[in-house]
Amino acid sequence: MTHANATILPVREFTPKHFSLEVDGKVATVTLNRPDRKNPLTFESYAELRDFFRALQHEPEVKVVVITGAGGNFCSGGDVFEIIGPLLDRDTVGLIEFTQMTGDLVKAMRSCPQPVLAAIDGVCAGAGAILAMASDMRLGTAAAKVAFLFNRVGLAGCDMGACAILPRIIGQGRASELLYTGRSLGGEEGERWGFFNRLVKPDALQAEARTLAGRIADGPSFANGITKKMLHMEWAMGVDEAIDAEALAQGMLMQTRDFQRAFHAFADKRKPEFEGN
Repeated sequence: MTHANATILPVREFTPKHFSLEVDGKVATVTLNRPDRKNPLTFESYAELRDFFRALQHEPEVKVVVITGAGGNFCSGGDVFEIIGPLLDRDTVGLIEFTQMTGDLVKAMRSCPQPVLAAIDGVCAGAGAILAMASDMRLGTAAAKVAFLFNRVGLAGCDMGACAILPRIIGQGRASELLYTGRSLGGEEGERWGFFNRLVKPDALQAEARTLAGRIADGPSFANGITKKMLHMEWAMGVDEAIDAEALAQGMLMQTRDFQRAFHAFADKRKPEFEGN
């Protein structure tokens, strides 16, 4: 782990003050690390996470990001005393500045070319549930408890893109239930509903996340970035438009050296070694 100010590039020189960052080869691991409070977010950590995910757009050496929490929990959401209390004293302009800033974090997660993998154990609530939702994949444990709590504090479920993204993961009816009630979604139920890609034992969670991240990182990273972009863009496309867009994207990727490497490796009966170009 290297040390520098949070807004300085490259990512390998990005030393956050409000979460832990480890870059190991092609994989960056973000750890929310206030375990005594179940890893809540603050104004500063929201902004720093946003800046980190924005910086990833300019970091070709990092291929995959894992986001997780310390101490057996993922994230308990916005800190009650450091965020929710102070928000009561803000005017409309100040409140919208905050909600736009938190939304920018989700935009940054969705727009960075690296696949984001959330490794989730224990509490995953409020904004923590949003971070999990905004990730591309989610590994969980049976002890995971995911709750979109906004309704329970007198707010709407339409927070940080939840009404757009969550139904696409688990379906409209199930998303509606979670957003209208704020109830917890347990690990096993979350796996059945498709929120979790799969469940693993708590003591194996980090290793499983690293293994999956490493497998993806060894793939054709430029192509994976296009897959992520198309998965996002095609939400707003009709089927015919999406097919046409994919034809253009795939035609472009057929000109990459990784495509050539894959062919020659197949012909030589060996595993391809992708380089992301």
